[in-house]
Amino acid sequence: MASWLVVLTVLVVVSDYLSERGLGLTPLLVFLPAFVAGRGTVRQTALAAAWIVLVLVGLMAYDPFQTVSANLATVAFTLALGGLSVAGAWQRVRRDEEIHRLRSAAAALQRQILSPLPRLTDHLLVDGVYEPVEEDSRVGGDIYEVVASPYGTRVCIADVQGKGLPAIGTAFAVLGAFREAANREPDLIAVVDALENAVVRHNAFATRTGEPERFVTALVLDVDAGRWARVVDCGHIPPYVVHRERTGPLSPREVGVPLGLGPLAPEPRAVERFDLPDDAVLLLCTDGVTEARDSSGAFFPLEERLSRWAGAPPHRIATGLLDQLLDHTGGTPSDDIALLVLRRAGPAEPVGWGEDAPGGADLPQRPERGPAPGSGATAV
Repeated sequence: MASWLVVLTVLVVVSDYLSERGLGLTPLLVFLPAFVAGRGTVRQTALAAAWIVLVLVGLMAYDPFQTVSANLATVAFTLALGGLSVAGAWQRVRRDEEIHRLRSAAAALQRQILSPLPRLTDHLLVDGVYEPVEEDSRVGGDIYEVVASPYGTRVCIADVQGKGLPAIGTAFAVLGAFREAANREPDLIAVVDALENAVVRHNAFATRTGEPERFVTALVLDVDAGRWARVVDCGHIPPYVVHRERTGPLSPREVGVPLGLGPLAPEPRAVERFDLPDDAVLLLCTDGVTEARDSSGAFFPLEERLSRWAGAPPHRIATGLLDQLLDHTGGTPSDDIALLVLRRAGPAEPVGWGEDAPGGADLPQRPERGPAPGSGATAV
């Protein structure tokens, strides 16, 4: 900073003195510490203020004003403005540090409440990524959970309306309800009903404390050892299938209303099933993926990018998509990013395998399993 400060000062002074009538730029140097205070540290602002005082004192020694009082007033004004600039920089730095601590704490809290990935159950290998945007001291309410229940592996991915700590409170309510109901309820609709009741109860509590009611879009899946997987869509982005025969969204015939809006639904939520071959991969994501835009406003081409990952292991798909998405948005996504990649687990399958796994080729290769009869990864 010192170099450009000296260069700028020299340019202003030289330009002012070389002009025939004088441009009157030199007095404007007294405002330079105020500009530094808006971006620099307290130390940088103090150095800028001290430098400008020295420059003005030197200029007045070379070419003083007509009266001593004018010289003293100029120095006093410069000192006062420099002091105010330093105080302003100190307050800004403290505020920025406090905002950083708050949003880091919120993001860390959400990371701790979400289950670590990858997860391996009797039926599924699940990997994925979660990246909070952490903008303006807020984090979103993107959540996910994988539960190995007596009735199969239940997976939930959801997105709470709004941002900030109140949104995280709603997310915690949904997560707690899912973890309990997924192990207790044999019927998938009963699991979703438990999530609906949790959101309704949380909204009732929120209104008593002055917080707005929120709804939650969610996708709840159930995968067991059978051929079919089951899904209940509560206003969420449909799952995407990645398969050598087809890559694209599995559009359910029945899309229910988001959680918290159950009384507004014209019909009860329904379970739909679809064929999930052994060699197919499912992608579940939130709108931070599908609505990501580049500088020109173009959406992230998710389906096109997914088609290139057919046959890749889940962790490669998850990390590869995240890299491509961050590249598409210039490294500054506007919303949280949450995505899960699911694949049926093979017998004694490690979390990673082959050369893509931690440890490389020392791990056994993933056993290849043929597709289930009649597989096509199509919604029914």
